[in-house]
Amino acid sequence: MIEDLPGGWQEAELPAVAELNMGQSPPSNTYNTKGSGLPFFQGKMEFGKIYPSPVKYCSQPAKIAEVGDILISVRAPVGPTNLCRERSCIGRGLAAIRPIGDIPSRYLLYYLRNIEPWLSRQGTGSTFTAISKSDLEQLTLPVAPLVEQRRIVAKLEKLVGQVDACQQRLARIPGLLKRFRQAVLAAACSGRLTADLRDADDDPDELPQSWSLVDFGSLIADGPQNGLYKPQSCYGSGTPIVRIDAFYDGKITNWAELKRLRVTKKELEQFTLAEGDILINRVNSPKFLGKSALVQGMPELSIYESNMMRLRLDGSRVKPGYAVLYLRSAGGLEELRKNAKHAVNQSSINQEDVKGALFVLPPLPEQKEIVRRVEEMFALADRIEVRFAEGQKRVDSITQAILAKAFRGELVPTEYELAKAEGRSFESAEELLERIRKNGGRPTKKK
Repeated sequence: MIEDLPGGWQEAELPAVAELNMGQSPPSNTYNTKGSGLPFFQGKMEFGKIYPSPVKYCSQPAKIAEVGDILISVRAPVGPTNLCRERSCIGRGLAAIRPIGDIPSRYLLYYLRNIEPWLSRQGTGSTFTAISKSDLEQLTLPVAPLVEQRRIVAKLEKLVGQVDACQQRLARIPGLLKRFRQAVLAAACSGRLTADLRDADDDPDELPQSWSLVDFGSLIADGPQNGLYKPQSCYGSGTPIVRIDAFYDGKITNWAELKRLRVTKKELEQFTLAEGDILINRVNSPKFLGKSALVQGMPELSIYESNMMRLRLDGSRVKPGYAVLYLRSAGGLEELRKNAKHAVNQSSINQEDVKGALFVLPPLPEQKEIVRRVEEMFALADRIEVRFAEGQKRVDSITQAILAKAFRGELVPTEYELAKAEGRSFESAEELLERIRKNGGRPTKKK
């Protein structure tokens, strides 16, 4: 029961304002991707912001949605909506809701989006959640007078469009921050970031005169050494183990969440990590191959798994913090991967590949300053990222707040208020629903 409806509004069940058409999947041999027949939508995966985009077509559609129908996902997940832009075939994951009488499609679309969080929790089923036709038929909605519905839709279009534009601008920020961090690493590992510390005669397009280009292996005091492999039956308790999903952006992100496994004393001695160790991912998809991390802040004795290698550096020549910055840079990754072996969905590098990678080596004092400046800039990026996440969360909540306001009658002046102020009559929602009922749902004009 909807409470406190504005003057002139009326509560109604969905069938009073719309026809329901549950989807049905046609035979699979009628599907095609060549554009033969009608666009075929099976569920939410084809949905866009407002309209779906066809991927498949059907030459023998079983259930058809017409232009202007609201498509609603009725199974896994329940609740997302789109508008049908062209006559289309719908599968069992969708239902088409067709407004009757003069009800605007977008009035119903926006109301369903208003209740989507609630609707998503109404699905039942052990394999996947779903709602039935009877569930949809029992939905109630607040019906405003027709002219007010149109004003609500127009106002929502304007406000939601502004929110969407804001979301699109915000969506660019993660990419900008990623490029910023890569630019900082590139500047750090080319000498540009610390150019103020050196002789002005250095050629900005060349490696600084005080820097050198060496084989990475010449800087390694111990290793590389591949990690430990143990079957899954050994996991559950024991010693924390660093796996490839435990480090991002050169850091082990959460020591407390590492998985544990049982190891022997010999294995513990062989694969124990130490502060200042560097881990390099040696087997992964091409995108993540060669990612590295510096071991620091380790709360208890930990080991590392077999698809990465560990190495310890000669501290008299290179700082571990700088080494990880270089290995994370575009140039460093390119060196690590230059002799990679590629298989289906997986690539690998070996110890010789790592030792043979060319390494840009500044003097030790400059390495220390590079690390300080990069950490300062990355900390700024991290703060921006936190503020972005907070802002995105607030913006994402604005649309639901606007929708809720609209269907409480608070977004635009109500027809009841306007008619009263202007001393005129108006068609109430109760009269509108009766007119729709008498005309069997056909579009009509008030006499």
